Amino acid sequence: MNTTKIWEELEIKDDYIFAKVMRDKDICKAVLEKLLHIKIKDLKYVEEQKTIDVSYDAKSVRLDVYVEDSDRVFDIEMQTTNQKELAKRSRYYQGMLDLNTIEKGETYRKLKDSYVIFICTFDPFGKGMAQYRFESFCLEDKSLKLEDGTMKIFFNTKDYDKTDDEEIRAFLGYVNGEHSENPFVKKLDMKVKQVKENKEWRAEYMTLLMREQEIREESREEGIAEGMAKGMAKGMAKGRAEGRADSIEKMYKNGMSIADIAKILEITQQEVESCLKI
Repeated sequence: MNTTKIWEELEIKDDYIFAKVMRDKDICKAVLEKLLHIKIKDLKYVEEQKTIDVSYDAKSVRLDVYVEDSDRVFDIEMQTTNQKELAKRSRYYQGMLDLNTIEKGETYRKLKDSYVIFICTFDPFGKGMAQYRFESFCLEDKSLKLEDGTMKIFFNTKDYDKTDDEEIRAFLGYVNGEHSENPFVKKLDMKVKQVKENKEWRAEYMTLLMREQEIREESREEGIAEGMAKGMAKGMAKGRAEGRADSIEKMYKNGMSIADIAKILEITQQEVESCLKI
């Protein structure tokens, strides 16, 4: 989860907001139906930021939005940075979905069809298309599909206007920051506003913001410690204090009270006021 923005700056393309919006089963169902051109009777299970960890020594994954219907499973990822490894990530995620849906000893027929969906704010393959769909087929006869029940779809919001599908174009355009009079997009925008009015989620986000800041500071300090002598300890402490002061300032600008900041950081209100120079 990328928590480098303050709460007021967050949009649908930020994975924290996207995951909260998709907790609304009706909206999640509509997004899937519009993007995949399928009908879903009901989503029997909805989970945001689902972690799949199949064994103690395997790489776990945290999925932005994980949902199922009776015979299909969907993973929806909001991707704002091009890390040049989406193809391999999609492969790994699809395998983890399979491991999560089939019990030990069950036949392969029990495997559900799986869809891994990346909504990218950039062109992941550089072809200028609004969407890229991948299925397995025979290289010798491309009309022969493997029919393994898997699909990987990458949407490119940057080139949202390159698709002829009005619903997909409106949705991708909205993620890209474009205004739309599309009824569903207006409903989606209203839901985003409702999420951002939720004080509990704002506090949760700000806690994550503070934790990530501390992790970054700790990582930086560990790097310094490895390469420098003990005489740098004073400078490292200063860096840690500056990192905490930065977190306090961001939380305060985001509308949190001094009392709430002190409670989250487990410090006194006087210390918070001192950092804010009040």
